[in-house]
Amino acid sequence: MKKSSLSKDYKQSKLILKDNGSIGLVYRLETAQAVSLAKKVAEFLKERGFDVFTCPDQKVVAGTKAAKTKKHMDDLKLVIVLGGDGTYLRAVRLLEGRSVPILGFNMGSLGFLTAHNADSCFEIIEKTLDGKMVQRPRSMIFAKVLRKGKVREEHHALNDMVIERGSMSQLINTAIYSEKFLVSQVKADGFIVASPSGSTAYNLAAGGPICHPESPVFIVTPVAPHSLTSRPLIFPDEKELSFKLEGKTQKAHFIVDGQKVTEITAEDEVVISRSCYDHWMVREPNHNYFHLLREKLKFGDRN
Repeated sequence: MKKSSLSKDYKQSKLILKDNGSIGLVYRLETAQAVSLAKKVAEFLKERGFDVFTCPDQKVVAGTKAAKTKKHMDDLKLVIVLGGDGTYLRAVRLLEGRSVPILGFNMGSLGFLTAHNADSCFEIIEKTLDGKMVQRPRSMIFAKVLRKGKVREEHHALNDMVIERGSMSQLINTAIYSEKFLVSQVKADGFIVASPSGSTAYNLAAGGPICHPESPVFIVTPVAPHSLTSRPLIFPDEKELSFKLEGKTQKAHFIVDGQKVTEITAEDEVVISRSCYDHWMVREPNHNYFHLLREKLKFGDRN
């Protein structure tokens, strides 16, 4: 598959939806407020001639169809997310690399991916249907878990991939390589490999840097390292990184966008590269990332 060109040629484009297209809904599970809003959004879209689908792994919203088949998902022109960033990441997983833009509405107190307030839901959807919004690309991460040279797991992530000791009592000793060259051996609770989009998630909580979402980089941040000389690192995302546990009895959890996917041992190698997929998010044309930082994190606020 053709490699993403975002890092060399960042673009945004106007989002234009054709009449009678298909739109998917992903909502925060088991939340009455989200279910209620999803029903209202479905009615709003159907009145405007769109086919509305409830995306998989959710109770079907009244008045919508269940997206049960690959074709249903392939035909989607837009996905609307009602919830928080966790719900948004679930929508990204459901798309499985499809280049379908996501319009996210935050129904909590904090949201970088779900940047639009739920109170403005119908106004923003109307602007989207009228072609007054843009779709902006975000880079994603791809990981292979190799055992004895053979691929046993493959995953794509929008925010981050984490290697952590979990409930294990001992710190894990991990060797980091860039293009097969040893970078460092670090003893820590774990490591976060974050995309620029994920720099304001777990990476930030662990002391990692904030990166502009257009930056063509990976951020590698140790979690509670044993040595104070172990610091976060930034790598160009055109480079391949790999991680190996040192010590025959070492084990760790491998977590993709907040979901544990497997356990790794000293027999495994985790190889990280830039995903061949870009993710597309819907924003207003005048969207300002730094305004979002100030709003969500009180960035630079001295009071």
